[in-house]
Amino acid sequence: MAGAVTPGAGAAPEPGRGRPAVAAARHDAFTTTSSRGLNHDLPPMRLYHKAKKFGTWDPRAIDLSQDREDWNLLNDAQKDALLRLVSLFAAGEESVTLDLLPLIMVIAREGRLEEEMFLTTFLWEEAKHTEFMRRFLDEVAGVSGADLHHYHTPSYRKIFYEELPRAMNRLLEDPSPAAQAEASVTYNLIVEGVLAETGYYAFYRTLQRQGVMPGFIQGIRNFQRDESRHLAYGVFLLQRLVAADDAIWQVIDRRLNDLLPYALGVTHEIYAAYGDQHPFEVDQKEFIDYAIKQFSLRAQRIEQARGKSLAEVYRLAADHVEEATGAAEEPAAGAGPGGLAAGGGGSGA
Repeated sequence: MAGAVTPGAGAAPEPGRGRPAVAAARHDAFTTTSSRGLNHDLPPMRLYHKAKKFGTWDPRAIDLSQDREDWNLLNDAQKDALLRLVSLFAAGEESVTLDLLPLIMVIAREGRLEEEMFLTTFLWEEAKHTEFMRRFLDEVAGVSGADLHHYHTPSYRKIFYEELPRAMNRLLEDPSPAAQAEASVTYNLIVEGVLAETGYYAFYRTLQRQGVMPGFIQGIRNFQRDESRHLAYGVFLLQRLVAADDAIWQVIDRRLNDLLPYALGVTHEIYAAYGDQHPFEVDQKEFIDYAIKQFSLRAQRIEQARGKSLAEVYRLAADHVEEATGAAEEPAAGAGPGGLAAGGGGSGA
């Protein structure tokens, strides 16, 4: 591909040979001045254009004044449950911001300019999510100076302290398709597609449907719009890898099944912290079912790429890209009992 770094001159290393010397890096050509130019029909490029349209929001511009008033109306148990969930999100958003760079480097070294262009928006959006969650902790929950690591349970630590950084940073030494697949499954399908989406559902279920924390919900809606694009890219990347080598499907399937118990474990551990007196009375099964639904949907879409040509994968991905228009999915009307007004609500992964 035009614009790729040439082998032996800054290209991705051969297995077992470590990283190439920086001094050897050079370019032989550039995509934008080649006869090929930019392909605006590629799914990642279409996501890039959507990111420009839907992703330009400022975490500091969201009004949290009503949220501060609403926070003071919660009882201590409800405050703790919400603080727990926000703390998991804050550290999770920081983790994905820290750990995305190796994937961007691999994609850049392969000369996939349109994919790299989208990934620059991906990283910027993760940074904004990190900023917004910390702003909530400081300005609404009022916990500046507090250490919140005690909210990070064993399953959460397994994913964010170990599996995510390990899978992503492995790409610095091993940019193979199998390593890319494991990294994308961990980042896109488990962290974003199961944990984050279940968390959004929990926030809508506990807060938005009861008309409290409007600024926070506005931020979460922006998060979800951003993440819909991130997930569309992750599914596309995994479909592309599977179409190129069907053996990659087994890598993906194995990684999904290895990590799903920990993803579900995050929800179990949140509920376990409150025993039989959980401050938000939405049934835990509702969130587990939602998480499994999201997990199954993405796995099925990726499996569709088996035996397909790259052109067919582009067509499959194009349909999914059109779904990532920025519309945030909220719980259906009447979904489940309870809510803050009645001492109910919920807490998810």
